Amino acid sequence: MSDSVRSVERALDILLCFSLEKPTYSLTQIAEHVGMHKSTIHRLLSTLEARRFVTRDKVSGMYRLGFRFIELASIMLQDIDINRWAQPYLQHLANLSGETVDLAVLDDDHVVYLQVVESPQRVKIAAAVGQQLPVHCTATGKAFLAYLPEFQVNEILTRGMDEYTEHTLNSSAELYQDLRETRERGFAISEEEYEKDINAVAAPILDANGCPMAVIAIVGPSFRLSHERMVMLGQSILETTYTIAREVGLATLPVILPKTITTCIEESHN
Repeated sequence: MSDSVRSVERALDILLCFSLEKPTYSLTQIAEHVGMHKSTIHRLLSTLEARRFVTRDKVSGMYRLGFRFIELASIMLQDIDINRWAQPYLQHLANLSGETVDLAVLDDDHVVYLQVVESPQRVKIAAAVGQQLPVHCTATGKAFLAYLPEFQVNEILTRGMDEYTEHTLNSSAELYQDLRETRERGFAISEEEYEKDINAVAAPILDANGCPMAVIAIVGPSFRLSHERMVMLGQSILETTYTIAREVGLATLPVILPKTITTCIEESHN
């Protein structure tokens, strides 16, 4: 192994020391952790610090990861194609449930469907790619609302809560109670709230700030998609959204969000 390759490996070993549980290290602690001489550690840390991969507190002398990682993460995460990452999981949920599964994002006060895997059954429900639906009476929309800041939800709801069926929640009090229940169980349920005889269950893909990037939903006729079955399938969607978030790095890093939900990050830091 060449000296240059060995130096790269040693530098990576240093960087991999840092974690959420222990974000700061002294030079001595790093040397003990990776099993290298202090002189070697000091030389590598100096190079990493000059390139802004680590930063050193001038008072305590402790090292932590530098802002260069945020820049690199932003480049990588802006290139993430949620459609590409989610498609195999949508297909798995469709096979598991026998119902239509879709992926949607939030656009102002509507949800927009990016991807739809249709049910193989003769009687089925499927949104069209690009179709927009209201947020307050769809499982997908409520999965978004449940994880947005309250002031943003208020802003959306002041634009109106049209009543589509006799089961549509048409008061803010009712909807806020529903959103609290959604957060408690991790997924939203809509029982004939937007269209008669159609039920849906949905869960969001969250980033590290707890902000919804996208929502996955299972939708079907109410005679097949009972409340009890939706609760069971909701757990499957929830597991799927966790897996996707981990796989693409959303679970550990905040991401560049669409304008509609960037206030979620701002709120989380207030």
